[in-house]
Amino acid sequence: MSNQDLLVDVSNRVMTLTLNRPESLNAFSADMINGLVDALENAQKNPEIRAIVMFGAGRSFSAGGDVKNMGKANPQQVYEHINRLNKCILKIRETEKPIIAAVHGFAAGAGFNLALACDLIIAAEDSKFALSFSQVGLISDGGGSYFLPRIIGPHLAKQFFFTGEPVPAERMYQLGVVNQLVPAEDLKEEALIFASKLACGPGKAYGMMKKLIDHSFTATLDEILEQEAITQTLMVTTEDHVEGVSAFKEKRKPSFTGR
Repeated sequence: MSNQDLLVDVSNRVMTLTLNRPESLNAFSADMINGLVDALENAQKNPEIRAIVMFGAGRSFSAGGDVKNMGKANPQQVYEHINRLNKCILKIRETEKPIIAAVHGFAAGAGFNLALACDLIIAAEDSKFALSFSQVGLISDGGGSYFLPRIIGPHLAKQFFFTGEPVPAERMYQLGVVNQLVPAEDLKEEALIFASKLACGPGKAYGMMKKLIDHSFTATLDEILEQEAITQTLMVTTEDHVEGVSAFKEKRKPSFTGR
């Protein structure tokens, strides 16, 4: 499943995806983005994969677009590249399994947006986030214009987009962009511990929670209430619900199977 620009591993029901272009701070390549899409499609189909973690190799999570190659592509090539990235972002949102971005060093430009597309972000305490598009005369791509204002509001999002200045992980944690801060040397271990806990959880319920929460930003209360009613009717028929109720009654820890 791996290619040179993306390393894929599955262990203990957790898939790890490692962006692997450390010499360019994991700037995106076609192989990397296509590899992410393929890996997520495989994860969705594989019931043995219950959670996903995204890492960056080397000194940073990802610098996003490859600045060294900017200016060389014609508009058609740019459009094709962004559509490729869009497919990846949508696949992250569509995958009915928890996806964690584990950020160290820098998450810049579309690299930051890739992390925002994930369900959770765990960040090293000394990491930084930068929406650096304005510094090269571009707008955001990869969904940043959608994700960030919904978390921190439009005024602060515009400030970060306009200035392009790096924002410390501590600030992003305070704003609710980052879920958990950890020492840099503990990032991989803590991210895998978190993913392992999720991998032991009620997988179908997680998938439906993800769908409902993401849809809530464009739905009315009436629509969400109706979707909750329909979904809950289905959830009570799952093996995980039966196991959860039994474990509660028997005062033991549930053993969920994701079914």
